Amino acid sequence: MKKKIAIIGAGVVGASAAYYLSKEETVEVTIFDEGTGQGTSAAAGIISPWLSRRRNQKWYRMVKAGAAFYPDFLNEVMDGAPIPESVYSKVGTLLFKSKERHLEELLKIGQKRREEAPEIGDLAILSPEEIKQKIPIYTGEQSALWASGGAKVDGKALVDLLIEKASQHGATFVPERVEKLEPENERLTVVTAQSTDDFDCVVLAVAAWLPTLLEPLDYELDLRPQKGQLAILALSDISTAQWPVIMPEGETDIIPFEGGRIVIGATHENDQGFDLEIDQDLLTSMVNESTTQFSTFLREAKIVDYRSGTRAYTSDFSPYYGPVPSLPNVYAASGLGSTGLTAGPLVGKELALLAMNQVTQLPLVDYPIEQYIKKIDEQTK
Repeated sequence: MKKKIAIIGAGVVGASAAYYLSKEETVEVTIFDEGTGQGTSAAAGIISPWLSRRRNQKWYRMVKAGAAFYPDFLNEVMDGAPIPESVYSKVGTLLFKSKERHLEELLKIGQKRREEAPEIGDLAILSPEEIKQKIPIYTGEQSALWASGGAKVDGKALVDLLIEKASQHGATFVPERVEKLEPENERLTVVTAQSTDDFDCVVLAVAAWLPTLLEPLDYELDLRPQKGQLAILALSDISTAQWPVIMPEGETDIIPFEGGRIVIGATHENDQGFDLEIDQDLLTSMVNESTTQFSTFLREAKIVDYRSGTRAYTSDFSPYYGPVPSLPNVYAASGLGSTGLTAGPLVGKELALLAMNQVTQLPLVDYPIEQYIKKIDEQTK
């Protein structure tokens, strides 16, 4: 009899876990996701974590490993076929700073980190003229730090690909919201509005929605939602597929895709709860601000689409994953924030390994789930 495993949440983490588990002949996989507010769909799509000045070394080790994992991961998913450029492409990254000395500092950081992460590739500070050779519409006057190993990924396209591959391997996709979990002995019942089914194991990859499933089971969680919105611009008669990722100063990034499609975002909006309404005025302002310093031509481009989603953060901005305390055969990951696309495939694989009782690559002790998910003592209720 096959081991029945439920994957709740089909963002990049859940879809990656589903892909790996679907390849196991002894496993029967069911994926639940109604598709509302998925952070992956509204992620900017940059794989370039090496030049961050963030001091959390455990976080850095996770995202560094996640970035290095991508090419082998997608080669495995494609099974020898070319990786679609519409999903992932290593095109390099241009990082802008207003002061030249900040670029010099980041160059030194990158050169040091390249000793353990050769996937960073070539590093150099490029002049405005050299930038224009890579992106002809550049009209700014700033230099930028170039990292040739940077890549771009379309989160929605990646998730669609992974779900398609998992389905080909026999996984079942259920487009419904899981309303509750009912644990009984070593098994768990997954309840939606239309169905009730028992499973041997459950993987929770629902990001900021994790409290809605665990709080009814008497858990306290350190987790908060953050709203992210992005805008998609269209350039006519311009080849943009091989343009590098652009990281202007600030939190907004510019990611060129094929067919003249330019993704700009994403916003970082706290205290919005799970509101997914598109704020066109906010996004227009974001586009104007981020493109003015880069290209007057880009500022005149037409906005053709918008996306909105929800990220998950902990109070100390650290990610976590592992077995849920006091809940046998349930595994979860969350707190990845805006680096979910970078670390997501690797974390998804780690959850799949845990579900199969196998050893993970990332040490669980570095990402202690018990620090962020705690069972409420019956005496203190």
